[in-house]
Amino acid sequence: MTSGRSFARNSALNLTGMLLPLVLAVLAMPPLVRGMGAERFGILTLAWAAIGYFGLFELTQAVAHRIGVNRNGELPALVWTALLLLLALGVLGAVVLAAATPALITHVLNVPEGIRQEAIVSFYILAASLPFVVTTAGLRGLMEAHQHFGVVTALRIPLLAFMLLGPLLVLPFSNSLVPAVLMLAIGRVIAWAAHLVVCIKRYGYLHEVSPSVQPASLAPLLRYGGWITVSNVVSPIMVYVDRFLIGALLPMAAVAHYVTPYEVVTKLTVIPASVLAAMFPALAATFSSDRGHMIHLYDRTLRTVVLLIFPVVLVAISVAPDAMRIWMGAAMPPVSAVVLQWLALGVFINSIAQVPFVALQSAGRPDLMAKLHLLELPLYAASIWFLARSYGLVGVAIAWTLRVTIDAVALALVARRTLQLPILPQLGSSWMLPLMIAALVGGALMPNAILRIMYVIVVGGVFVATAWRGLLSGPERAALVSSIRSPRTVFVETTEGLA
Repeated sequence: MTSGRSFARNSALNLTGMLLPLVLAVLAMPPLVRGMGAERFGILTLAWAAIGYFGLFELTQAVAHRIGVNRNGELPALVWTALLLLLALGVLGAVVLAAATPALITHVLNVPEGIRQEAIVSFYILAASLPFVVTTAGLRGLMEAHQHFGVVTALRIPLLAFMLLGPLLVLPFSNSLVPAVLMLAIGRVIAWAAHLVVCIKRYGYLHEVSPSVQPASLAPLLRYGGWITVSNVVSPIMVYVDRFLIGALLPMAAVAHYVTPYEVVTKLTVIPASVLAAMFPALAATFSSDRGHMIHLYDRTLRTVVLLIFPVVLVAISVAPDAMRIWMGAAMPPVSAVVLQWLALGVFINSIAQVPFVALQSAGRPDLMAKLHLLELPLYAASIWFLARSYGLVGVAIAWTLRVTIDAVALALVARRTLQLPILPQLGSSWMLPLMIAALVGGALMPNAILRIMYVIVVGGVFVATAWRGLLSGPERAALVSSIRSPRTVFVETTEGLA
């Protein structure tokens, strides 16, 4: 579970499963905006947000911890109890969303009167799908805890592809929201069935007890799960509150003008997410048994995230004006490019922050993140309200970047104090990270396309040369060269994941 080879393989599998939806998003969004109109597309992005929100609940830590300390006998009761609790949470979420829908559409969001009924019906459909969304996330967490990332990837690719292409498939017949959202719900139900069948087939211990809530497993789940639920409720609110406040403060079309660059640039977080999903079970397993090795894994994860995310964000910030113009044409105003640049800077900072976030969760300290998020939420909402009214969509992007920056500093300090983890990775020198941020800001200041391209080439070349020696150890460099020479391994493990 903790070997370098396993880490590299699982990270590559996760990244493979996450990059394809990013490509599909780039291809699908322009025809969706043109076909549905900015207002309907803005509401569709809120539907994506609602599904993504409830898809963040999982049980990886609880299972991985018991595997790491050889308490496998507790797994049957633990898993069924957790899945039934997640099902109850999904039903509760469905009831709350259905009850709030009329007021949300009519009084909170600036939904044009002509499409309000479509929006209401669409949100009712979303509410009905939430129990499937929540339990699917739990089943996926079970697979990740067992390090079966090939299976996770094999299931993730068609699901995320359907989330993007499903609404596109109905455009020739209707531009209404209802069939588009219905496609999202159908995809989630199919994904739930597929995850359930695979888990029952692979994990024989699920047959050892009947599906029920076991009191002996309930207490530890509630002790850990109580805070993890608070964190999983509050953290996604901060992720999605910006678009809902835009819908309340600005015309509904502004949601599309913000969310279109947001959805693309924040998809870059699939890079750290692929690394962290692979490392999470290992961190959870070593926390109790080998704290020194956990610190080593943490530092390796930090360095890997910085190495992978910086070049991509550099390109995104530098070419944003030209890329948005070529990609979306007149469908997006020029301000969307500025939004993308601010958000991309935030993505770089947030990618680093995800490492201490995941480490604290793997160590069974979700209470710390929950308390931090409870403190941040009102401040973040207030900053969006003020900056959106003063600077429009750019103000919302600035508020998001400021929030993730504060969050990154706080998480690093908490991880250092609680788990004695390093605040920054071993970057070769203390000034390397500030120089990276300065280089990203410089990319946004380039005045024309030629200078932007030259800037990316020069800065990218300097980074690669510096990072090769400053971010990677000798064995890590050898492993990277080996993986580049054998890309077929990832493809084979992904396509055989369901075998």
